[in-house]
Amino acid sequence: MERVRLDFPEADIRHRHPLTVRVTDMNYGRHLGHDALVSLLHEARIQALAALGLAEGDMGGYPSVAADLAVQYQAEARWPEALVADTAIPAPGRKAITVYHRLRREADAAVVATARLNLMLVDPASGRPVAIPEAVRERLAETA
Repeated sequence: MERVRLDFPEADIRHRHPLTVRVTDMNYGRHLGHDALVSLLHEARIQALAALGLAEGDMGGYPSVAADLAVQYQAEARWPEALVADTAIPAPGRKAITVYHRLRREADAAVVATARLNLMLVDPASGRPVAIPEAVRERLAETA
């Protein structure tokens, strides 16, 4: 079976955000579940964008939508462990913003998961992708 392997772009880190594994995040294997991981990553992304003065629902006048998500699981996390989410955002392409997350356990810095998500901005009237506005590009280039 081919496994997803993601290279986290260390040089493009824009934000670090503390998180905690909640008891409701646990699955039947007694560790952080996939659905909960996606929610924690969403929280980290919202916080990283907010630190840059951006919001998923209004990126230069356009809402963003997740086009795809890839996750590489590397270690388990359990309740009530403290985590740190590193968010890296390389320079965007013409119509997509790639966001990387690296979720680490605070106690030992072990990487729990690395994820890559592509956001597309869409025209609300047509639902069609639009080019990333220059103002958004400039905000994404800032360091948080």
